[in-house]
Amino acid sequence: MVGFLFRAALSMLGLWLATRWVHGIRIDNADTLVLAGLLLGVLNAVVRPVAIVLTLPLTILTLGLFLLVVNAGMVGLTAYLLAGFHVAGFHAAFFTALLVSITGWVGSCFIGSRGRFEVYSRARRR
Repeated sequence: MVGFLFRAALSMLGLWLATRWVHGIRIDNADTLVLAGLLLGVLNAVVRPVAIVLTLPLTILTLGLFLLVVNAGMVGLTAYLLAGFHVAGFHAAFFTALLVSITGWVGSCFIGSRGRFEVYSRARRR
């Protein structure tokens, strides 16, 4: 549960950055931002795997680049389901999904698979 909340917080950070940097993305207030991050996390956990399996031939054909379109679809679906989160079109959803993916990837470097901060150190040899 803690890992999901960390990843939802990373999604919220990515969505907030998208509202600042991507033209066509608008979130009305902070409550909507929190709900959008949580809903995007749930959709990525439930709907995205089904979408990936259904689009597997196209994903293989494009060497995995179609996953960016699937991620943009998840952002668009989040905006469709949540009032107060507005996406102007595919390009806005695409670049928002890219920002959310990058923030999630960078955050995953610091947060392990269990949702805890992990520090790796090398032992000194004498």
